[in-house]
Amino acid sequence: MSRSHVLKSCHALASRALKAPASQPRHFSNLPETTIYGGPVSQSAVKRFTLRQLMQKYAKKEPITMVTAYDYPSAVHVDQAGIDIALVGDSVAMVVHGHDTTLPVTLDDMLLHCKAVARGARRPLLVGDLPFGSYEQSPQQAVDSATRMLKEGNMDSVKMEGGIGSRVAAAKAISEAGIAVMGHVGLTPQAISILGGFRPQGRSSARALLVLEHALALQAAGCFSVVLECVPSPVAAAITTTLKIPTIGIGAGPKCSGQVLVYHDLLGMMQHPHYAKVTPKFCKKYAKIGEVINSALEEYNREVTSGEFPSGAHTPYRLENNQLDFFIEDLQKNGFHDAAEAANKAALQDEAVDSLLKKTSVV
Repeated sequence: MSRSHVLKSCHALASRALKAPASQPRHFSNLPETTIYGGPVSQSAVKRFTLRQLMQKYAKKEPITMVTAYDYPSAVHVDQAGIDIALVGDSVAMVVHGHDTTLPVTLDDMLLHCKAVARGARRPLLVGDLPFGSYEQSPQQAVDSATRMLKEGNMDSVKMEGGIGSRVAAAKAISEAGIAVMGHVGLTPQAISILGGFRPQGRSSARALLVLEHALALQAAGCFSVVLECVPSPVAAAITTTLKIPTIGIGAGPKCSGQVLVYHDLLGMMQHPHYAKVTPKFCKKYAKIGEVINSALEEYNREVTSGEFPSGAHTPYRLENNQLDFFIEDLQKNGFHDAAEAANKAALQDEAVDSLLKKTSVV
């Protein structure tokens, strides 16, 4: 083959590569926008929300949106809604697995949910919650757990609770390891055993200052953002004004840099009486999905019980041409006389449906 033919072939291959869609599903925010060794094709046609964009939004004082996601369907919905950050929260222990606290969920549990979310959410910055017991023992344990979140869970960053002692040391170690970490102060559900329940924090001047100190400690440790949960609005406003990194409020009023809500809470998915009693006061229900789901399931149950479903419209498959007679004959030869009769009745019903559909289409 001549040199000119080789060059033409190379150009053709390059042209096809440039036109081909990105084959990889979603990539971390700490990777470049274009590949280095995989060719000049952009890794994703979707504009990913990165830490740089987060800080640009923060600098412009534009509100930041964050919603939890726990599986592929919820991740797709969060992605399509244009939410900035998807948090794979350890609240999965409660709203998905049915526990009364976040404590039982393990790192392996979280990784399974993180992988599913990463497959569904291509645009948002992905944050994986480090569950209770995965980072408190030592800075090395914290780095190991955070590393697994990125390498196995396909997360962009991690989140951890608490702003004192070993928690701050863990945040510092994770950050120094080159992993973006989000802090969390105020009500920290993993510390329920010493908080005495899910109670608002910072309601006295001394405790409010303590929450501020915790937030400052996390900022000094290298956190890129801090969640403020269940603190009075003036406290959140003071912390947000003091910090040089974004605050994400949940039950902390409107003065934070952004807001986060639990997916199931904001959609009104949980309808049983027990859950209604513990639904957070700060949560606005933007829909009543649970009522729609219950209604649909009840209707399905009724239609199946009454024989209304499946109707002919939902029985689309037919035997191939001339195969019905052979099938009935084979059943009879093998002694399945009742089965042959049942098959024949079903076929007659199908024929009636097909005839009716033809008449309807003609009209």
